[in-house]
Amino acid sequence: MFNFRNYITGTALSVSLLLTLSLPASAQVLPKPDPEPPKGWQLMDLKENGFYGISLKPAYLFLQGKKSKTVVVATIDSGVDTLQKDLKSILWVNTKEIPGNGIDDDHNGYIDDIHGWNFLGGPGGKADFNETTEEVREYNKLKGKYASLTDTNAIDKKDYAYWKHVKTVYDTTINKAHTETEQLQPIMNALMVTSGYIKKGLNLPANGTFKQADLVRLKMTNDTLTQSKYVWDSIFSQEGSNQNNAAIIKDLSEYLAKLNNDLSPDLEARKRIVGDNVDSMDHKPYGSNQLKFSDASHGTGVAGLIGAIRNNNYGINGVADNVRIMAIKAVPNGDEYDKDIANAIHYAVDNGARIINMSFGKQVSPHKEWLDEAFKYAASKDVLLVQAAGNDSQDMDVKPDFPNDIFLDGSSTDADNLINVGASGPRLDEHLAGEFSNYGKKNVDVFAPGVKVTTVDTDAEFMTEDGTSFSSPITAGVAALLLEYYPTLSAKQLKQIILQSATPLTGTEVYKPGSKTIKVDFATLSKTGGIVNAYKALQIAAKTKGERVN
Repeated sequence: MFNFRNYITGTALSVSLLLTLSLPASAQVLPKPDPEPPKGWQLMDLKENGFYGISLKPAYLFLQGKKSKTVVVATIDSGVDTLQKDLKSILWVNTKEIPGNGIDDDHNGYIDDIHGWNFLGGPGGKADFNETTEEVREYNKLKGKYASLTDTNAIDKKDYAYWKHVKTVYDTTINKAHTETEQLQPIMNALMVTSGYIKKGLNLPANGTFKQADLVRLKMTNDTLTQSKYVWDSIFSQEGSNQNNAAIIKDLSEYLAKLNNDLSPDLEARKRIVGDNVDSMDHKPYGSNQLKFSDASHGTGVAGLIGAIRNNNYGINGVADNVRIMAIKAVPNGDEYDKDIANAIHYAVDNGARIINMSFGKQVSPHKEWLDEAFKYAASKDVLLVQAAGNDSQDMDVKPDFPNDIFLDGSSTDADNLINVGASGPRLDEHLAGEFSNYGKKNVDVFAPGVKVTTVDTDAEFMTEDGTSFSSPITAGVAALLLEYYPTLSAKQLKQIILQSATPLTGTEVYKPGSKTIKVDFATLSKTGGIVNAYKALQIAAKTKGERVN
């Protein structure tokens, strides 16, 4: 995923200037990135490899000779590429449904749901995958009723207080969208132009792609090509040499589209495409069974980290070796709807998922009660929820995202079946905490690799990604691995074991997420103060008497 923060705060300004100045590339000074970690570092062992992965090799050595049981893991995400070579054979299959007959054979309310369901789907193969943030939707829905009111004349104080919160978040979001669009659009233009020069220099077709290794073949015939090469060298150094120009431009384009969705929102898209009422939990069927759209890259990458086929000389090795991925599309390029997530959790639980990965989050939740009920439903069925902490460099104890387990009825502030995961980097140094990662001693449970991790992509072998979105499925993969070999472990026990296995890194000084100057003790950034470790978790699991009632 294009790390736009690097470019807003530093590199982007240098790259933008590079195109307008007549100085040679050698005169430009760009920030020197950290050395790129090796492919698949997230699985490595600190002692053996020098990279702070999850120690998966010793985990599998520990499991030699043991038999496993298949575990169904649901991914509530942007969909999945069902033909991806590293994934297609591990997709969950609804054997009670006859493919393509247009009939709800198993009477679960979903027609032809072979590999999962798309809650953003509509007739004619369409999907509502370009959306606004929730605060933009809520602001426009409520402003007619509340914009003219004050604290004095508002009758319903609770509803008015909610409106004020929505407006505050909305104002912040819109201001940020304006600022980032102004900063990033010139960068987008620069990347498009320089990409064209590079492709011509490499004799590539207009739709051709290149990676950092290809740049050495360029013959520097003029200053423009020299500068273009320097721009892309710096971009690849930040984003990873495994990335190609098209993927980087696509990521930035999608982020700019997300900003534009807030600045110029299409507030009728959901109704026009899906046709349901998002403010009514009426249980009327909606959506489709089509799981791959142009935004499926994120969900495909998430699925790959959990269970991509191991040791097949292609792509990557997933964490778990005997899973089936139930793909549920409910997360657009924008904020998810509470209704969709609640229904997605119910769908996953009712169709046999034992673990649900949730790599999403937002700042406003108009129907939190629906999510609270769904979380409790998952707990009642002994299903583990694994959630990304978020990528805003903020303290979740002060400003939690939604959904969360701080239930409206006060029944929980720390659900036994929910793990909230922050993102860690590859090295045991001051950059160990991902600069973008949310954190919190109370509300973030543990960290896991999430900086320049390697996963699979739609129609591609592998890619490099940043985000707690990818720390979460790595943790879900560890949970699945535990459950494969120790199937009587309950969701509560899975959480306890994963947290217990994360050794507190007390005394390890790291840059506080969002800061390049302030250092904090890594152990203060989460409840455990440590990083997920598959080997240690399996050692604990082997000594734990399971509580699950099968």
